[in-house]
Amino acid sequence: MSSGVQPTQECLEKFQELKTGKKLSYVVYGLSEDKKSIVVLKSSEEKDFDSFVGELPEKECRWAVYDFEFTLPGGEGIRNKLVFVVWSPDDANVKNKMMFASSKDALRRRLEGIHIEIQATEFSEITKDAIMEKALRR
Repeated sequence: MSSGVQPTQECLEKFQELKTGKKLSYVVYGLSEDKKSIVVLKSSEEKDFDSFVGELPEKECRWAVYDFEFTLPGGEGIRNKLVFVVWSPDDANVKNKMMFASSKDALRRRLEGIHIEIQATEFSEITKDAIMEKALRR
């Protein structure tokens, strides 16, 4: 069931900037104060994966897109995959988790070109290894 919450134009513009400009490394999304729209909370050119994960709060839900760069095994070159992250920590407020779950598709459907989706409830589920495993499956 949908919450009726929709992404702002800025959400879509930042995603396009990440996808096509290759300048941004990630965009973190959340709900507006009035819980009526999805907004950009942060975008960054910082490529460090740990810095990206550090942007995810321990007790609040978020969505994010990360430009994951990796080297193929056997020296076949470097690849990039856009990763959509659904961050819903166990310690988050239940109402907040329900709102994020019912609003996810409104954002996800508008972001064309996502290769991998990760749903994480704790930091151990959002690792380079977990993403690499999914990236190499395709």
